[in-house]
Amino acid sequence: MALTLNALSDNILVDVLQQGGVGVLPTDTLYGLVCRASDRQAVKRIYELKLRDKKPGTVIASSISQLQEVGLKMRYLKAIEQYWPNPISIIIPCDSELDYLDQGLRTLAVRVTDNTAINSLLDKVGPLLTSSANLPGKIPAGNITAAKKYFGDVVDFYVDGGDLSANKPSTIIRVVDDAIEVLREGAVKINEETGRIL
Repeated sequence: MALTLNALSDNILVDVLQQGGVGVLPTDTLYGLVCRASDRQAVKRIYELKLRDKKPGTVIASSISQLQEVGLKMRYLKAIEQYWPNPISIIIPCDSELDYLDQGLRTLAVRVTDNTAINSLLDKVGPLLTSSANLPGKIPAGNITAAKKYFGDVVDFYVDGGDLSANKPSTIIRVVDDAIEVLREGAVKINEETGRIL
């Protein structure tokens, strides 16, 4: 039976994640299906739950140095650090050693969050791989009840963060030859011509 917790600061949550757990919690945007990004078996489990193939999730961290610890190159992170912390996911290149995360695409969406509660958790367990809490083609869960309808007891935990249905997903961008391409407009608007946050 999956645990239901009421706070991201719960020590049980930290233990479950460090032991390879997969579950649903409120991120800096929406509810996410999450696991530790460094845990290959947990990452595989998330992709199997989401029926993901060549569609990797997003790695969230509390700092750029945490993203570097996962294996992402500082030269790519330094080029985009001015966008963070923010609900902006940026697709950057990565090496073959991260195939388990990027599903062989050699690119990965990453984000440094601006949420105090999630950052406190990230500081304890490290970066998390996250994917929206829904099944393919379905609406992302706006609350824990909806998430439980999708995943039931096949995940290890749920953290109840209230109703997030009014929240927007992260904005997704990539940098191509110093130009910004907005792939999905979400919580933050960005001017593609100037690259500035509006």
